[in-house]
Amino acid sequence: MNVRAWLDDPQIRRRGIQVGGVVVLVVAIAVGAWAWSRRQESRGEAALAEAEVVVQQAMAPQATPDARARAIQAVEGVLRAHPRFSGAAQAAYQLGNLQYAAGQYAAARAAYEAALAKGGPATIRLLSAIGIGYTWEAEKNYGNAAGAYETALRSIGPKDFVYEDTLMALARVQELGGKPAAALETYQRLLKDVPESRRADDLKTRVADLRGRSK
Repeated sequence: MNVRAWLDDPQIRRRGIQVGGVVVLVVAIAVGAWAWSRRQESRGEAALAEAEVVVQQAMAPQATPDARARAIQAVEGVLRAHPRFSGAAQAAYQLGNLQYAAGQYAAARAAYEAALAKGGPATIRLLSAIGIGYTWEAEKNYGNAAGAYETALRSIGPKDFVYEDTLMALARVQELGGKPAAALETYQRLLKDVPESRRADDLKTRVADLRGRSK
């Protein structure tokens, strides 16, 4: 069949129109979905920026409990209204910090876990993992705190900005949890990995003390 005969065939023309209509529909749906997603993203960013003003006030040293409560409500509102926008992990992490400062440790832990689940930037995930440890430590659950710190340490090395503080936190809860041998090992690891630590003298004192107690 030549091209003209093919084009003159009404059945083929009808099929071509149908296929073309489907393609147009698919493109229209894709464009509409992208536009909707961008609108949601923009709204989420605007809502978080608005909440940031209240959050900064709540995190100030002189912040009152009422200021923290207002900030918590503001960030919770952002997450309820925009649970999937790209800043949701950051918002959840901020919520955890606010709740931790307010002494709401279980709620803070849930917020940090949500920040991890939302798969935000690596720094937010790391700080959220460490935050989980702090909430357990605040509740004097030293075993769970140690587990959280150890989990965080698996993803970082001596050059990372929170490595030293996280190892210190691990050694601290190991001591508080009645595991001096584990704490000694952690302090020694810190001296080995970060020999230029500003805490080197204190660390050596702790090591000597723990060695003395073990004898």
